[in-house]
Amino acid sequence: MKRDFEIKVTGKSKGEWIFHKGFRETVNYLSDHKRILAFNPFCRKVEVFDNDNNIYKWHFRVTDPQNNPFDIFFFIEETQELMVALPEEYEDMDPDDIPEEVIHDSTVGRKIIWRHHPRGKKIDDPKKYAFEGKVFAEMHVQPHKKAQTRVDFDLKVNVWFTLYPAFRIIPEKVIRKMTNAGMSFIMQTSTNRMFRSISKDFAKIQPV
Repeated sequence: MKRDFEIKVTGKSKGEWIFHKGFRETVNYLSDHKRILAFNPFCRKVEVFDNDNNIYKWHFRVTDPQNNPFDIFFFIEETQELMVALPEEYEDMDPDDIPEEVIHDSTVGRKIIWRHHPRGKKIDDPKKYAFEGKVFAEMHVQPHKKAQTRVDFDLKVNVWFTLYPAFRIIPEKVIRKMTNAGMSFIMQTSTNRMFRSISKDFAKIQPV
C-alpha cells in the first residue's frame, strides 16, 4: 500500500425506468441538476459553476463508520447527443444540410452525458474530510409509448480517500473490494430512491 495510504474507491449504479410523460418534457426535467439531485439523500447542494459551458458543482456528504462527515465535491460538465435514425437518402448528407423537419421526425432519443470537468487545483483536505471525486454517467432517453419515455441510467463515481490508521492493517486488495462494494451499494440505493422520489413530479415512474 502507498505510504500516504490513499485508496481509490469506485461505485457504480444502473437502472431502467419508464416515465409517464412525453419525451421532450422528460429530457428537460433530467437536464435540471438542482431539481433531480434534490431527491438524492446524500446531496447537500448543486450550483452552476460555469453557465456558459454547462458545468455544475455538486456537494455530497456521507458519514464513515466512525460517524465522521465526509464532504465530496464533483465538477460536472453536461453534454447532450441527439439519437437519430435517418432515412437512407439522408445518411451520407452533411448534418447541417438535413432539413430540421427530417431530423425531428427521425429522432429516436437523446443521450444526456455527465463527465468530470478537470480544474486547476484538486480539492483534497483529509484533515477536514473534504475530497474531490469524478463522475461519469449517461442517460439514454427514448420515446416509449404514447406519453411515456424510457430512461436507461448508467453511473460511475471515483473518489480517492486517505485511510484511517485502524484500516492500515487490512490488505489493500481486501479493503478496496470492501469499499467499492459499499460505495456501489450506497449509490444504487440512493439512485433508486432518487428516481422513486422523482415520481412526485410525474404521473408515474416504474422500473423496467
